[in-house]
Order: sequence, then C-alpha cells, then structure tokens
Amino acid sequence: MSRNRKTVKSKSGLSRAKKVAIYIRVSTMHQIDKDSLPMQRKDLIAYAELILGISEYEIFEDAGYSGKNTDRPAFQDMMYRIRNGEFSHVLVWKIDRISRNLLDFAEMYEELQELRVVFVSKNEQFDTSTAIGEAMLKIILVFAELERNMTSERVTAAMISRASNGQWNGGRIPFGYDYDPESGEFSIREDEAQVCRILKDDYMENKSLTHTSRLLNERGYRTRAGVEWSPTAVWIIASSPFYAGIYRYNRYKGTDHRTENPEDEWVMVPNHHPAIFTVEEYEVMASMLKDNSRNFSNYSDRQHTSSKVHLFSGIAYCGKCGNKMVSTPGKLSADGYRPSNYSCPKRRKTKECDNQTVNDSVLGEFVINYILNMLNAKKEFSGINSPGELEKRLLFGRTFSGVEHIEENGLHEFYNLLARYGSDNSYSFSIRRPRKKKAAVSPEVEQLRKEKERQERAMQRLQELYLYSESAMSEKDFIIRKSEISKRLGDVSTKLGLVSRGTESSLSDEDFIKQASHLLISRQLAERKYIYFKEFAKSVSPEILKTYLDTILDSVTLTDGHVESIIFRNGLTHKFIYRQ
Repeated sequence: MSRNRKTVKSKSGLSRAKKVAIYIRVSTMHQIDKDSLPMQRKDLIAYAELILGISEYEIFEDAGYSGKNTDRPAFQDMMYRIRNGEFSHVLVWKIDRISRNLLDFAEMYEELQELRVVFVSKNEQFDTSTAIGEAMLKIILVFAELERNMTSERVTAAMISRASNGQWNGGRIPFGYDYDPESGEFSIREDEAQVCRILKDDYMENKSLTHTSRLLNERGYRTRAGVEWSPTAVWIIASSPFYAGIYRYNRYKGTDHRTENPEDEWVMVPNHHPAIFTVEEYEVMASMLKDNSRNFSNYSDRQHTSSKVHLFSGIAYCGKCGNKMVSTPGKLSADGYRPSNYSCPKRRKTKECDNQTVNDSVLGEFVINYILNMLNAKKEFSGINSPGELEKRLLFGRTFSGVEHIEENGLHEFYNLLARYGSDNSYSFSIRRPRKKKAAVSPEVEQLRKEKERQERAMQRLQELYLYSESAMSEKDFIIRKSEISKRLGDVSTKLGLVSRGTESSLSDEDFIKQASHLLISRQLAERKYIYFKEFAKSVSPEILKTYLDTILDSVTLTDGHVESIIFRNGLTHKFIYRQ
C-alpha cells in the first residue's frame, strides 16, 4: 500500500495521517463461499482510494459472524486501534455490516464522533462528515431497528401461543426425561429420574447444594454430558417446576441477560407431562432455596447481572490436576475493593484436589509486577549482558522474594528474544549494536520455536497472497491451505505448552514484544518500578486490564498459593522455582 500524506486533527488537537479502517463481515458460510468477502474487499479498497482519496488502509474481516451484536474479534480489534488514534475513517459495505442493533451502532457511532473519526457506508452513500449524511444514517437505523423488533415480537407472540396450548417450543431436554418429537410428548427416563430423586431427598434433608453435588459425585453419578455434578447443576433441577410436571415458559426476556418478566406474564401449564417430584416437594425446595442464607438462586441471578470482571478467568490453571480454575467474587473490603478468588473445581466439587484458593491480591501482584519487570528489562537491555543479570531484573520486588530462580530454558529464550528485537521502543534496527552472545536453550525447544516461526511466516505469506496477489487465489484453496498451516502451527504450539487458546490467537515473537509494550495499559506502567496491585486495579478499567492480560498471556499455573509458571501467547514459558 502507498502512504498518504494528508493529515487530520485528532480529538487532542494533534495532526495524524489519514488512514481508513475497512470493516467487512458476512454472517454465513454460504455467503463466504459466494465470494462476497473478496468482492467487498475489492470494492471498498477502490472506494477508499478513488472516492475518499486515501490510499492508506487496513482491512478488518469477520467471516461467519452475526450482526446481532458487536461481539466479534476483528471488530473489537478495530475499535481498540481506533481508540489509539490509528484511523481517521471507518468504511463499510453497508451499515448493517457493523450491527443490526440500533443501540450497539449508536454507541459505536457516538464514540467515533468523540474521536473525530468519519463513518462511511459505500452502498447507502452515507458519509457522516456531512450533516445530511449523518441525519439520513440515523433515520435508516431507526427503521431497521423497528423492523427487527416487530419481527421479534411476532415470533415471541407465536411461541407464547404455542406454549399456552401445551406445545413444546424446543430447547435442551431436561435431565430425567426423553422427548418424542413425533407425538410431542415427554416420558420419564428412569435411570436419570433415580438420580433426580436422590438429589431431591438429600437437598430437602441437608439444605445444601454443595453437599448434594458432592454426594452425587461420590456415588459415581454424572450429568448427561458425562461431567461431575456442580452446585449449579443441582440448583437447576431443585428449582425447576418441570420436575413437578409443570411446563413454564416466557420467564425471561430473551436469552442474553436473563432478565425476568413479571410473574403474571409467565406461561404455566400444570400436568403437562409425567412428574418426578410432587408439586408439594417442588414448593418445599423452592422455599428452601429462597430462605437459605446461601441462596444459590439469588447467587445465580447476581452472576447473570454482575459487572465484576475476573481478570484471570480462563487463564488460571490448577498446578496439581491441570483443571482450569473457577473464578468467584471475594469479600468486599472496607475500601470498596472486591477481589476475585480462583479455586480448583475438583476441590469445590469432590475434594479430590487440595490445591489452595488464590485471590487477585496474590496472583495479580505477582503477574503484573513480572510483566512490569519484563518491560523494564526490555528498556534497559543494552546494559544487561547475561541471562543471570536478566533474571535479577525479572525478580525485582518484594513479591518475588520467595522465588529462588527462573527455569533456565524460559529465561534464556527471553534473553535471546530481547537480543533479537532490540531494547528500545522504536523497532528500528538501522543502528548497529554489539551482538550479545546467544544464551543456550534446549535443542528440542529451540527446534520447536524455529518451526513455529516458519509456520507463522507461511501463514503471513498465504494471507498476503490471497489478499493482494494479482493472480487471485480461490476462497476454497485459501481455506484448505490455511487449515493445513493452522494444524501444523497448532501441533507446535501444543508442544510448546500453549493450553488455553487456539492457534488462531497465538502471537509471533515480534508481535508479543510489541503487544506487551504498546497496549494502552502500558501507559499506566511507564516509569514504574513496582505496582501495588490493589491500588492499581482500582485506578484502571477492569475491562482494559482484562483485555491486556488476555492479549499476552496464555495461562498461569497455580500451586499451593504460588504462581508456578506463566505461559505467554507466543509460547514463551517461565517456570519459577521457590526456596524451600
């Protein structure tokens, strides 16, 4: 792409170059196969260059995603970079490529206005740099949202009518039952019904969801999915009128946020199907759930509406049994801070694992300060001459006082990584610097990292060939070749220890260095030598902090209250050996 020298004023008043963020979305594989993505891509690039007069652009592409909301990876990446001031324009094929939901679009559009970013829709000829374009855009969106809501209301009315007539509206067949679609009737599945009765008897006796789930697991019972019983699974059965033969429908508004409708709007059909519990037994359990001081029903509702962000959710793993740790809110402190607790699910359900629960105060302080030390070591690397000196920088601070050293392979890998990609923030390598002696790394690990780099380069070349080559590659050939490279890259990543995410979201070594240094959160870490996590977490948006951690971390392993290892998204693994 050629560089365009025109500039615009950002919100802060600083000049920045004009650059277009081209966003493309199709929602089904059928649309993808019909070549709509290449067609949109080609036309939008031409529009940016010929109509907008801007030759610098970047394409963000979400294939196979619905326009119902904006929870799409490429869209979120685009918005993140827009907030960082990289783009002056957003260009789409049609406005519904962004979202079919007026509130989602209005929120995005308001943010674009604040950031002084122009929104352009090629097909509808909307250019929000003009007053008429902005007004017409809002009118079209109002009618698009009206049509969607009217369709939704018609569907909802039809479903409520069916439920009132006793007709099943589909969904997961409840545990303990079978369903015959031809007759439209439920029947009791006796092997599972017996488990339901044991569940009912134990809960009515002990009034504890945790006790009941442990009892079922100790007796070897499993859910229909073949997994162990959890308090949540017990609550679902104990609180459901379905097991008393009552079909309940229209309890919630939609399925996204689980907001309850008023009770008089619920559809309740008694004697709809054979019952496993009596109505009296169901009512007793419902009363217990309501009155119990550890009311799981209320807890579950809080979980649906809570804005608490668990920073290490999906990242923290048990070092003893390998399970992904469960995140729960901790106790609210006097200063208003509520940490997150991370515990092994096997300890919670069956006590088969004795790994300790860890909260943010320990985990967050360790991880954030380790990343801070990595950033500082990068800035000061010109003065670091050996892996031993690097280790001292990485273990700076009180939270690492119990760590004796870092496992050699990971330490040496990071030393070599910094030697390759420089110690300053410019990524300009025109100035010659004395080459540092490469640190010794396990030959097997070294070979895996070289293979990872080869496959990443192959993926990059394939994407460039598909997007920019004059001899067009077909969508089918691109998908086949991309799948082959992804599989090889996935095998290498698995051997390197990447556990929690797929190949598509792994980082190259160079990208890892850039992401760790240049994300928004790093501004909060600049010139700091140590971070007091509790105060830091209260001063930073939890969503931004969570995004930062998810971007560079693959997993953190915890054993007996300590961080045993950190695996980064580029496959770099740092294991910590503690003093006895």
